[in-house]
Amino acid sequence: MVTSIFFEASFNAAHFLPLVPEDHKCRRMHGHTYSVRIEVGGDVKPDGFVVDYDVIRRAWQQLHDKVDHRTLNDVPGLENPTSELIARWIAERLWTGVDWWVTSVTVRETHYAGATVRPERP
Repeated sequence: MVTSIFFEASFNAAHFLPLVPEDHKCRRMHGHTYSVRIEVGGDVKPDGFVVDYDVIRRAWQQLHDKVDHRTLNDVPGLENPTSELIARWIAERLWTGVDWWVTSVTVRETHYAGATVRPERP
């Protein structure tokens, strides 16, 4: 039986969307307090865990340090930092263990808007 667990975090960053029309409000520099939800799945091991939350927290911390209080457009791979592409960027950089894997990453830029990516199971 596969069990999913999740870890939630946040970061603050500025960005602009260079590929939207000139008159689009998101073409201008602005900022968000992004929320991130990382879900991983796997079998519950004899110790009662799919994976220790601290393993996920440490993996997230390395990415957090690259995006927090930054201009996302300056981060390699995030030159067009939409929520969809930020979620994918995070998912592609999170480590997947031998017996657990990242099942989804959700990035919310507001309380009512965000994106979720679901990587294929390794």
